Amino acid sequence: MPMKGHSQSSLAEIDRFEGGVGWLAYPDETMQRASHALATDEGVWLIDPVDAPDLDDLIADVGDDAGTESVAGVAVCLDRHKRDAATIARRHDAEVYVPRWMNGVAEELDAPVTRFSGELGDSGFESFVIRDSSLPPWQEAGLYNPDTGTLVVPESVGAASYFLAGDETLGVHPMLRLTPPKTLSRYDPERVLVGHGAGVLSDGAAALDAALASSKRNAVSLYGKTAKQFITG
Repeated sequence: MPMKGHSQSSLAEIDRFEGGVGWLAYPDETMQRASHALATDEGVWLIDPVDAPDLDDLIADVGDDAGTESVAGVAVCLDRHKRDAATIARRHDAEVYVPRWMNGVAEELDAPVTRFSGELGDSGFESFVIRDSSLPPWQEAGLYNPDTGTLVVPESVGAASYFLAGDETLGVHPMLRLTPPKTLSRYDPERVLVGHGAGVLSDGAAALDAALASSKRNAVSLYGKTAKQFITG
């Protein structure tokens, strides 16, 4: 199984809930890059999207549920998640939204860009800094809607296999296992949507708390699992 898919994509739906849906553009890749479409009063917001066949139909479906057909904007919430944001934004005559404090992203996007802080447009999702570091280079913004209990975490926690140890449903990123993102403990979400793998759609707070609590304890187990997979292929 390749780390990242490069050939013909094949959209697989994940994370369907009242208010949005997620998708995997390359379901067979190890990285399990997940993207999301969130329905709001001002339109559909696309988060860290990877393009795929039939994606526009999926977006329209989310829009129908929300009573709107327009794409309000495309958000890049991790400096490494530029993905296909510009291509999709241009196709929908929308702008790409990048956190105001995030460096080295806007200038690499071939689409109109809006810098933002606080609320993402009028979506009801408040942005916050999860990580802003130069070593390792890592700029990550989370999104949280207190009215719906939806938390979006692009990278610091995930549900792809290489994030998980033992019986974890969510796991802290392997590089952050010894320094888990404490800022996430401030939130009490109903659901957690992540940038790698299918998220947790109910009792998200418990899954998130468990991931943070087990981060250091399960680090050795995760690293051992990763090493074994690398050796055995």
